[in-house]
Amino acid sequence: MADFTIRFLICNIFISCIIVILLTMKRILKHNLSGRMQYNLWLLLLGFLAVPFFPFPIMGFPPFFSWPDNLRSFQKSGALTAANAANTTPDKSTNLITDFALSINSNVPSVMGYILFGIWILGITVMVLLFIKSFFRIRALKKSVLPLQNPEVCRLYHHCLEELKITRDIPVYSTVFLKSPVIMGILKPCIYMPTHLISDYNERDMRYMLLHELQHYKHRDAIANYLMNLTRVVYWFNPIVWYALKEMRSDREIACDSSVLNMLERDAYEDYGNALINHIEKVSFTPFPFAAGIGGSMKQIKRRITNIASYERPTLTKKLKGMAAFALTAVLLLNLAPFISTYAAEDCHYQWKPVSQNISYIDLSSYFEKYEGSFVLYDLGNDSWSIYNMNHATLQVSPDSTYKIYDALFGLEDGVITLDNSMLEWNGELYPFDAWNASQDLQSAMTHSVNWYFQEVDERLGADRLRSYIKKIGYGNKNISGDFSTCWMEASLKISPVEQVELLTKLYNNDFDFAPENISAIKDAICLSASGQGTFYGKTGTGRVDGKDINGWFVGFIETTDNTYFFATNIKGDMDADGTNAAEITLSILSDMGIWDYHIK
Repeated sequence: MADFTIRFLICNIFISCIIVILLTMKRILKHNLSGRMQYNLWLLLLGFLAVPFFPFPIMGFPPFFSWPDNLRSFQKSGALTAANAANTTPDKSTNLITDFALSINSNVPSVMGYILFGIWILGITVMVLLFIKSFFRIRALKKSVLPLQNPEVCRLYHHCLEELKITRDIPVYSTVFLKSPVIMGILKPCIYMPTHLISDYNERDMRYMLLHELQHYKHRDAIANYLMNLTRVVYWFNPIVWYALKEMRSDREIACDSSVLNMLERDAYEDYGNALINHIEKVSFTPFPFAAGIGGSMKQIKRRITNIASYERPTLTKKLKGMAAFALTAVLLLNLAPFISTYAAEDCHYQWKPVSQNISYIDLSSYFEKYEGSFVLYDLGNDSWSIYNMNHATLQVSPDSTYKIYDALFGLEDGVITLDNSMLEWNGELYPFDAWNASQDLQSAMTHSVNWYFQEVDERLGADRLRSYIKKIGYGNKNISGDFSTCWMEASLKISPVEQVELLTKLYNNDFDFAPENISAIKDAICLSASGQGTFYGKTGTGRVDGKDINGWFVGFIETTDNTYFFATNIKGDMDADGTNAAEITLSILSDMGIWDYHIK
């Protein structure tokens, strides 16, 4: 919940911007949008305000740009700390795929998240108490009301029901505790009429008021009322949301006014406006948040009078223009929806557009057991894909040590390291893995997955050169914000299993147009096994946060005598989700598929 709270607060920046965009669109298109359509846009916004709480990403409409992953970096930032210091240098002859990882400390942001979460819950509690107070006031009101007795008002009321073709008998009560008519209730709606309006009975004005309240019932405004109040509770801290809800209430009354005017003859519009003016002092704003009524603030009533004075019955052309304007605004908002998903802040998906149409979805759940994960296999000879868990296969996560394949390639291309001299000197800093505490060349650094070696390569390349290489090959989300030399360690840089396979294919074919000898050097560095059945290339990766392995990778390709296969496996979990386990899963799958007969000892 701590991380969610931070992401939720960040989402509110985008929510506020979307509200400003909506207000701007309403202003630009106000002559094309009817009162009812303007109000419906606010209903659409209410749905959008629920998006941050969806436990899944918004996938239907691709966003214009990805979430800024440096926000994610902030949540996982901190000093590198040694994890599992008992690890020692692997014996490559007994275990070709031993993974090494350092832990990322994320405790500080979590503390901040818990503090913010506590403040948010405290505000929600205060708001709930205020609504409970209003609820008891409504209960007291209901105990004091009397059924409507005036026969003239009863007759007029039933005539209004017939006009609106409402078959349900909605009870009407009189009360001395209200100055404005209101309608309340979802399952058992009731209309409450002030006693002074009944005693000062004017048939024309009373008819307009009753028609107005019944329009609230007909358009289910009571449901919208409860949703608006729920929104006020959850977003109590956001003044932009409060302003939007205030505008929504005003547009709701204008929409009801327009619905009533649409029933009347042209010469009755002035009478309807005069009825509102005649009772301007009596229809003060209702103190009950769960009610919908004809009343409102003086500013709102002024807006309504202006709307009534300028109202024209919409023609077919105007209706079509209004529908087009509404659709345009709705599509714009839908495209912005991914921005306000807290899930999107945590996880982003690759919008895959495969060239090959030969894709099969396979069930490999028995291999993954306790892990959430995916397996992607590309058969080069048959131009076919086999994918387990498509949703996860397009999920972009930190590449961790799998990034080193391309980092080494960048270093070779830029001359930071060379084929003749790839040795980098150890600076004397002690690491928990013996193999790291020595000078390294490309082969040893890749074999033992030596973090400091590749960080040094990044430092010598510099942020600008590294960014240009990342962009050139199209590596994942291309985000190296924050500390660019550690952006691949559970930080800003993200990539999906599908993208891993696509990149490996491009690497194999040298679609990057890099020096062929550098491509060959990288292949040699990640070669795990060579035998009569072919050559096996691979690289593991592990994301370790707070001492727990939460993100495991194994990617690579297999050259056989008659074909080449590219694969990527990713597993996620609360613990033990590391590169070694991802490799074990991968090799079991490949063995059972008859592609490679090899097992980790």
